[in-house]
Amino acid sequence: MFGILPFARIGLAIALIILTPFGASAQDAFKGFKQLESTPKMPKLDAFIAPGAAPEGVKLRDVPMEAKLTADGTPVEEGLSWYVFSPIAGSDGKLPLIASAKGGPAAFQLAPGDYFVNVSFGRAGVTKKLTVPAEGEVDKQVMVLDAGGLLLNAVSGTDARIRPDQLSFSIYSSEVRDDGERGLVMADVSPNTVVRLNAGTYHIVSEYGSVNAVIRADIQVEAGKLTEATIQHRAAQITFKLVSDAGGEAIADTAWSILTAAGDSVGESVSAFPTMVLAEGGYSAVARNKDKIYQRDFTVVAGRNTDVEVLMKDQQPQPPADAARTVQQVPVGTPTPPGVQPAPVAPLPSYEQLVPQGGDDTSLD
Repeated sequence: MFGILPFARIGLAIALIILTPFGASAQDAFKGFKQLESTPKMPKLDAFIAPGAAPEGVKLRDVPMEAKLTADGTPVEEGLSWYVFSPIAGSDGKLPLIASAKGGPAAFQLAPGDYFVNVSFGRAGVTKKLTVPAEGEVDKQVMVLDAGGLLLNAVSGTDARIRPDQLSFSIYSSEVRDDGERGLVMADVSPNTVVRLNAGTYHIVSEYGSVNAVIRADIQVEAGKLTEATIQHRAAQITFKLVSDAGGEAIADTAWSILTAAGDSVGESVSAFPTMVLAEGGYSAVARNKDKIYQRDFTVVAGRNTDVEVLMKDQQPQPPADAARTVQQVPVGTPTPPGVQPAPVAPLPSYEQLVPQGGDDTSLD
């Protein structure tokens, strides 16, 4: 299995671009990239409180809250989603939502009692039980997300760039379930996109194209840091053409099948210029045009995008139009059966063939 580049393996230090901390300048690193499920920066707002959630005549208490990526980090100023639930399930079996807020630190007004508070930061989140006292001081609630960021990219071969529209990532949990599968955390993640995750190890699947160029790697996300990883694909982009002469124009209305060295089909197309991304290795390109089949073997070298021309002279052997007929000798005078060619009858020798070739007057008598 191919993984992350050699410079990424060294403690994930260089490919991870020095695991950027999320301090005051650290959060700027987040802002420098397009973020999934990002929330525009909002001022500190009192939370939305569900109608009827606060009993009449009950004094509401102010409960300030903030969230940090690490226990010793600074408060997150944007991108948070806050939710406060009642601990008693409703008739539908779900916990009723009491209040919510988005942005950075929040200030809730809650009646005395017990609650569950959830705060999420992208795919990272934490839930805490909260008890609001009827009297006395209410402490600020500090939620520690224990989260970091992950930014993924990939190259082909040593350092060949891959177009973003040809590349996608899926993020899975590192644990394998009883059914042999991993839990999907996020699918179809674009390159150069910051994904906010709880700290831990994640299984990354990188897909280059849509045929068979797939690489897997396990990557560690550290709390309070931005982890950047570059995955190395052993693949290349190949364009196929059926031509009458080398370097000629591609012939239209051609059906293509691409086979591995073992004969397994990995891709099909009906086009004059089909383009496929293939993993490194040996293949056969089979082109069919007007009931004729042409074939050429080729090799894919990682990072080396190229054209593969199949010449029309490389036609596969075709069975003859008429099957061979059996020639069978039959006795003289026997009727010839249908479909059987009679044996040729040798002509009788001529007189000249019987005369000795000595030039004398020897008689035949």
